[in-house]
Amino acid sequence: MIQTIGEWFWWDRLWLPVNLTWADLEDKDGRVYAKVSDLYITLPYSVVFLIIRYVFERFVATPFAACLGVREKNIHKVESNPILEHFFISQSKTPAKADIQGLSKKCSWSSRQVECWFRRRRNQERPGVLKKFREASWRFVFYIGALIGGLIALYDKPWFYNLRELWNTYPKQSILESQYWYYILEMSFYWSLLFSITFDVKRKDFKEQIIHHLATLTLLAFSWCGNYIRVGTLVMLVHDTSDVFLESAKIFNYAKWEKVCNSIFVLFAVVFMVTRLIIFPFWIIHSTWVYPPDYYPVFFGYYFFNAMLIILLMLHIFWAYLILRMVKKFLFGSLTKDERSDNEEEDDEGENTTSEEHDGHLKATNGCGRRGVANHH
Repeated sequence: MIQTIGEWFWWDRLWLPVNLTWADLEDKDGRVYAKVSDLYITLPYSVVFLIIRYVFERFVATPFAACLGVREKNIHKVESNPILEHFFISQSKTPAKADIQGLSKKCSWSSRQVECWFRRRRNQERPGVLKKFREASWRFVFYIGALIGGLIALYDKPWFYNLRELWNTYPKQSILESQYWYYILEMSFYWSLLFSITFDVKRKDFKEQIIHHLATLTLLAFSWCGNYIRVGTLVMLVHDTSDVFLESAKIFNYAKWEKVCNSIFVLFAVVFMVTRLIIFPFWIIHSTWVYPPDYYPVFFGYYFFNAMLIILLMLHIFWAYLILRMVKKFLFGSLTKDERSDNEEEDDEGENTTSEEHDGHLKATNGCGRRGVANHH
């Protein structure tokens, strides 16, 4: 049964143009083609990335944060209360009004004291600025390396300047060593992001992030198997370009270098719009949708590949909307919070918070998107 399913899944007519079979993509005549088995190595490599990340964050990013003056904010820990803690863990972190009234009777506390306890307990679980700084530093290092590596791999290729060259002799296009490592390292990195997403800083677009990682991995895996490798390298390069500016903006944001943060964020917004809303749809998707029928009859893989690109484009539009909202606040008002962040809540319970703590909350929500630039992807 498994063999039958495998034969159906890898049916030539699904993934290759008419009159071509997988036998036509076997290594011969000096040509080397991508193989499905090559992708297996991305899983152990993703573990290697996680190990490197741990070492980097501990021995490089943390001392670097200290040099820039990035410090963890003191979080007011809640008073021990088994009844409220059990409710927080087992039922809800944001109890309804009726629940608060019931809990206040059980604890012999006022409703405002219970509300204040839950606010502080939620804030206690939120990640600190040092954790965010380390994550941003790690991603910046990878993306800048991937961008430089991608440019080195592509600058002398004809399809980098003429997109019709993407389909010249397709699918009989020999894979280059630079393309091999570009793919393997990018896929391994995205696997590591997917594996660590539950431990990383959680944002409001958590589901969109998972969809993005899965769509990216699916797109890369299919483009590898179907020998859409030339297009795949361009897609990766387009994505890595804006990510470099994003992560660097976060780094300076957490370090409170406001002017630098402002400048890089504006640059990031411009680069994001140009690469992901102009170059990506009007150059790359156009080249994958319009040009291929001139070279071969369309088949299922043609539609599947373009569908994955459209999913990524929809996610780009979603994030562009959030970015534009932030730019609007930046230009015409005060940028006080991140459209994606799960922001720290102010503790307005007079009986349990000092004026100094309250001022700290206000300062934490002011400036150049200290929560604004902090977490966009």
